[in-house]
Amino acid sequence: MSPLLFSSYTASSAMGCGLAPMLAMLKGEGSGLRPCTFDAVGLETCTGQVASIDCERLRADLAAFDCRNNRLAQLGLRQDGFAVAVGEAARRFGRDRIGVFLGTSTSGGFETEQAYRHRDPVSGALPDDFRYAGTHNFFSVADFTRRYLDVSGPAHVISTACSSSAKVFAAAARYIEAGVIDAAVVGGVDSLCLTTLYGFNSLQLVSPRACRPFDADRDGISIGEAAAFVLLERAPTVSDADYVFLLGAGESSDAYHMSSPHPQGLGAERAMKAALLSAGVGTADIDYINLHGTATPGNDAAEGCAVGRLFGRVTPCSSTKGASGHTLGAAGALEAVIAALCVASGLIPGGVNTVRSDPSLDLDYRLKNEERPVARVLSNAFGFGGTNCSLVIGRPLRERT
Repeated sequence: MSPLLFSSYTASSAMGCGLAPMLAMLKGEGSGLRPCTFDAVGLETCTGQVASIDCERLRADLAAFDCRNNRLAQLGLRQDGFAVAVGEAARRFGRDRIGVFLGTSTSGGFETEQAYRHRDPVSGALPDDFRYAGTHNFFSVADFTRRYLDVSGPAHVISTACSSSAKVFAAAARYIEAGVIDAAVVGGVDSLCLTTLYGFNSLQLVSPRACRPFDADRDGISIGEAAAFVLLERAPTVSDADYVFLLGAGESSDAYHMSSPHPQGLGAERAMKAALLSAGVGTADIDYINLHGTATPGNDAAEGCAVGRLFGRVTPCSSTKGASGHTLGAAGALEAVIAALCVASGLIPGGVNTVRSDPSLDLDYRLKNEERPVARVLSNAFGFGGTNCSLVIGRPLRERT
């Protein structure tokens, strides 16, 4: 694929709202995971909660979209001058030439959960002020975002579990390549709700402590929430040395099991190979791998097998979910932004909370940060049902030093 410029990008999560606090947490090897206090949830676990969502108020003209997920989206859109950058792109290209492609796994599900708590005791009817279309409907977050940004190009939402907001990069690239649009707002928004917390707990996948990806004693995920956005445009004729690009995207489908990946990571390997081919690079051209790294025994083992076969113990890798938690449908976009920060700042982040990397996996798993030039990052996002996506983010091969 032709490189696409990250002309603006931002993210808000438990690691902080905006790029500066997020980079500071990465460099400080800190974590935003805390004991769960969300909505009086009775589970012993940690979450990556964004406390400032509760203070967010939607614009009056967008009141019909009011829910936790869209408040998180607005919080994210306000950071790092992102909305301003989209406005400038709309003036250059036209409002109808800017697409919106977002990923989510639960959308405004918490709003529906609240509505069910307040059903009519006789009829069982949901409250009159419950607005499914503007909240829980999966298209809600894309509709809200394009209205907030005042753009009118094609918009859609992808919901393929934890690969959702990685796959939107591939979708947007196809639209730009086809000439349908000139730029795209891509990203993901997923917020905490009872369905995910209790649902993953019922699957025995939730850790009682802050998650430890790829640790020999890992025992489950910590669920987080995040909003992450990137403005993608065609590469400029003259490239600045500091620019970061989407270089390639690869997708695959396991269809192995409803909730488990192929144990040897065959679909994950296909996605990574497709991403490298799309970017026109080889394994030796990748300086760091941001692993999907959920911290469940099965998922980390499967990804470790795939990465080990393809890269061996040569390429540094880690999971950043020990800092952010697993943000589900927002994970792909959040970690694409983290990948861009790694390239821009020259950082290979260590895997926070991991004490002893699993010796059965033949990987160069980093426990501590290393500061050095990073030209390209491979970022993985793998979801339930075997929906896999890998992205190559960084600088074109000719610019490698």
